[in-house]
Amino acid sequence: MVSIKPRLTWRDLASEAIAGLFTRPVRTALTVLGTVLGIGALVATLGVSKTAGNRIVGRFDELAATQVSVEPVANGLFGGGPSEEQQQRQGAVLPWNVEDRLLRLNGVVAAGALADANVGSSLVRSTPIHDPLGQTEFQMRTVAATPGLLGALRGTLVTGRWFDEGHSDRADRTVVLGAGAARRLNITRVDNQPAIYIGDDIFTVIGILADVRREADLLNAVILPSGTAQERYGDLAPSKVVIETEIGAAQLIASQAAVALNPNNPDALRVGAPPDPRTTRRKVEGDVNSLFLVLGLVSLVVGAIGIANVTLVTVLERTGEIGLRRALGAARRHIALQFLVESTAMGLAGGIIGASAGTLIVVAVSASRDWTPVLDAWVPFASPFVGAIVGLVAGLYPSLRAARMEPVDALRAGT
Repeated sequence: MVSIKPRLTWRDLASEAIAGLFTRPVRTALTVLGTVLGIGALVATLGVSKTAGNRIVGRFDELAATQVSVEPVANGLFGGGPSEEQQQRQGAVLPWNVEDRLLRLNGVVAAGALADANVGSSLVRSTPIHDPLGQTEFQMRTVAATPGLLGALRGTLVTGRWFDEGHSDRADRTVVLGAGAARRLNITRVDNQPAIYIGDDIFTVIGILADVRREADLLNAVILPSGTAQERYGDLAPSKVVIETEIGAAQLIASQAAVALNPNNPDALRVGAPPDPRTTRRKVEGDVNSLFLVLGLVSLVVGAIGIANVTLVTVLERTGEIGLRRALGAARRHIALQFLVESTAMGLAGGIIGASAGTLIVVAVSASRDWTPVLDAWVPFASPFVGAIVGLVAGLYPSLRAARMEPVDALRAGT
């Protein structure tokens, strides 16, 4: 007696799998939808996290990575600069002509110095008459600044102008008000040459700040030219120098700034420089990607469970068919392969559709936020394979269960 081994070609296997999938098209579509949601969520979250991380790092590069600050090592307790004794002992005096010293360095965009002026207990008011109730007189921070400070702080003005070197050299009695200080003093315009009083000294307001990207405390301060502050309130040294650099030049400028500002004793100055933006970029992208990757994987697991459940239900519903195939000579591996091909095909279809949907979501979110969409090229191309693998893994148990059925038991259960 000659035994004939049953054979099942790939063409037969594919046709049987397609027939099994399209026997219940609605159920197949809903099962594929679970994988679509999982793969789509994974692609979308990876793309959005990559885009958001790039945007966050872009903002970092735009502001923090271009700032270098210099301060004396022995700074005053309240930021008012080192005392005369400290200056003489340590030689840690910062000069006022920081623009002349720093702008010659390649990579410096703007530089400015500031210091708190010692106005004592003098109050600031916008009326010539002292208010005995103190409702129009305020204790405000009074700051001496150089002309280049506005650019170094990336500041903008609501109205008027910032003072220049001429105001400082002539010790003109002019001030610029922060937005908060202007509101408290009820000054909104400068075309009528408003004046304020610091104690009994009168100053003309020539500008009002709208915003500063650095040193936000200045929005509530009265800002004087450095020459004016020194003439009116005594000699004082800058307590801080702020430098705006070009992208990528911060580390170089940080290594040169102390020597440029105090060549005789650069060690007496403390230079604050941002960390390497490349390191920060990797950390930010890594944190954001990790968070969204977990969410995408959870969605993908949900899709895999859906495929496994539906495939298992299909096995139970097709018990009679499985028994008939086994009775007609189909081997266990043929039954297992058929269900594996079906589940893998559902995962592959879900991966293709999900990758397309996820990519469209990334583009749509980026367009709505005026961002530049960023997505690794391998993500949409690898997604169909991920979906197929998910379908394959999800179909392992149902296919093995189908293959283990005995023909007689399957026929009896299916009738």
